[in-house]
Amino acid sequence: MAKGGWQEFSRAESLQRAAPASEPTPKGQQRVRVQRTKAGKGGKMVTAITGLEAPESELKTLLKQLNAAAGTGGTVKDGVIELQGDQVAPALAALEKAGYRPKQAGG
Repeated sequence: MAKGGWQEFSRAESLQRAAPASEPTPKGQQRVRVQRTKAGKGGKMVTAITGLEAPESELKTLLKQLNAAAGTGGTVKDGVIELQGDQVAPALAALEKAGYRPKQAGG
């Protein structure tokens, strides 16, 4: 008599199935949000851009374009681009020019 019973998850064909590698979302389909915030910034206003699905190097290139468009400084922290001051309008225009479909979030 054969040892072992019903083993659905230890069969070779079930082990070879892997999750397909997800393709990066096209720029036009990403949910990019631009909002003003003061939270955790010592009372200073910053414009936060979230929802960008891109590697760090692309975010830094985009940050340079946004800095030039807004005429201000900024940084990339944990995948979020932060621009100094209230720069919502220039950020929206620069993101649209770069091929994204941004929306203003918050008030």
